[in-house]
This record gives sequence, C-alpha cells and structure tokens, in this order.
Amino acid sequence: MIEGNSGPGSETGDALIRLGYTVSWLKDARSAWGAVRNRTADLILIDLDFPEWNGIDAVKHARSARRDTPILVTSSASDLSVRVAALDAGADDYMARPVHIDELAARIRSLIRRRRGFSVNRLVAGEVSLDLGTSEVTFRGEKVSLTRRELALVQSLVGNAGRFVPRHSLEDSIYGLDMVVGDNAIEVLVHGLRRKLSSGTIRNVRGIGYSIAQ
Repeated sequence: MIEGNSGPGSETGDALIRLGYTVSWLKDARSAWGAVRNRTADLILIDLDFPEWNGIDAVKHARSARRDTPILVTSSASDLSVRVAALDAGADDYMARPVHIDELAARIRSLIRRRRGFSVNRLVAGEVSLDLGTSEVTFRGEKVSLTRRELALVQSLVGNAGRFVPRHSLEDSIYGLDMVVGDNAIEVLVHGLRRKLSSGTIRNVRGIGYSIAQ
C-alpha cells in the first residue's frame, strides 16, 4: 500500500492503481498525521505542491515519530534548496515534476526493496514467485492470472515470507485506509487465491494472521 497526499482524481494515483498498488490519498494534515502512525504502508508519497499542508513538515513529523517507512517526495520546484530541504528532513528520494510513471514505479520498487532488505526484483516463497517489476506471479513455474486484490495479497504475504501477517494489516494493504471492509473480505480473497494456487499455500492461525508456505 502507498499513502499519498494528492486528490483521488490524481493521474499519478490512477496510474499506480493500474499497476496493482493500493493507494490511500490523504487530503489534509489531520489525516496525514493519522497515516504516519499507521504501520502498514509500504511507502509514503508526498507532493510538496499540494496546497493544504507543508510537505517538509510532514516529512519531519514522520521521522520524529520514528517511522522507517520510505518517503518519496515530488515537487515542481526547480530550486535546489527545496530538494536539499526535503532530503535533510528525512525523505529517502526526490523526484522533480512532471514525473514519468515508469520511473516513479521503479523508484517505489527500489525503496520498498531496500526497506525489506531485498536486492532483486523477484521474490520467492516456496512454490510462489513474484516479479516486483512486472507484477507477474508464477506457481510451480506456471503464470497465474490474479485480480488486483489477489495480487496485493500475494505481495503482502511473499514480502513477509516466514512471518504471519495480521488480518488488519492485510486489510489496510489490500483495501487502503479509507475503505470499509466486510467482516469476511479477507477470507473470501484467500479462498479464491487458494483455488488458483493450492489449498496449502496460504496458512492462517485464528487471532494471529496469515502466512505463505516457504
């Protein structure tokens, strides 16, 4: 999941959603501070051109709260001092606008890999393989066709292979922070994914969470 501070009609946000990301757009400072306390986002995207708040202060707030979530800042400002200020405040990367979606996606993948300690784009958990660059999932060497939310589930589980992921974390990662999720939404999603992979691929322990077989 990616948290950002642009409007829901953002072309960037729409493009990231088409690439399979779950995007929660935050339009005011109060929502932003709440998101900073949330521990499920893979990345925070801050646009310094957004008029409703001070983006540099948002970066500082995230770091003062000891959040280690990668922060990528964008801005149309050509002044070098803006870039320096963003990076000194704690941003992990900076992109000048307009941004090209392919480059943005590549930088997002790089930051997420770095946070999780990965050095390659292909992640493997047991018989499941995920290409972070193409979002292609294979099972026992065969490509598997997944819905966007099934892909988000695989990304969350493979990215945390060897650990159980709590249900609420999966809900935030798959559906975003601003969507009301049904009581059995995750169970339905897991059931459909097990049918496409195998029944033993995804394990769950009631009260603890879900994990993918290694």
